[in-house]
Amino acid sequence: MSDFPYLETERLLLREIVAPDAQDVFAIRSDQLGMRWFGADPLTSIQEAQKLIDVYAGWRQLPNPGTRWGIQQKDDHRFLGSCGLFKWNRSWKSCVIGYELASLVRGQGFMFEALSTILEWGFENMGLNRVEAQVHPDNLASIKLLSKLGFVQEGRMREAGFWLGSHHDLQQFALLRRDFLIR
Repeated sequence: MSDFPYLETERLLLREIVAPDAQDVFAIRSDQLGMRWFGADPLTSIQEAQKLIDVYAGWRQLPNPGTRWGIQQKDDHRFLGSCGLFKWNRSWKSCVIGYELASLVRGQGFMFEALSTILEWGFENMGLNRVEAQVHPDNLASIKLLSKLGFVQEGRMREAGFWLGSHHDLQQFALLRRDFLIR
């Protein structure tokens, strides 16, 4: 996974997240309301956003690599959010998916479009058989999105996450290659 895998959809360019994106990353990741489900504390400075961009770039060099795409709208070049496949276990042919979207563009199908594309890429280019997602039980929009993509809920992990000073239960979802190809 040395060269960054740029992907396109009808409305989106999925591209590498780079230093000039720090302000947009900060705007999304500092949103207290939006971050309540994300699994990490909101960012408090633009410097934290820049460090996060560096972390994303470093993912591709890890023994269990990952890729995080910036989601950019084609028509106006607006940065909408990000999505990624990470914690790639090559021998198990599995990984975890994660994503976030700016609050102003939620509900417009952008994340479904982006995730459909990176899932297809992951199954084909990473040889994945299984993609996992962990979601806060009250994050109904994310649960609906995962269900629409074909993910199946497998169970509840008690107090598996810690952010905003509290432990949180997470719902475990997974999508198998065969189920993705059927849809």
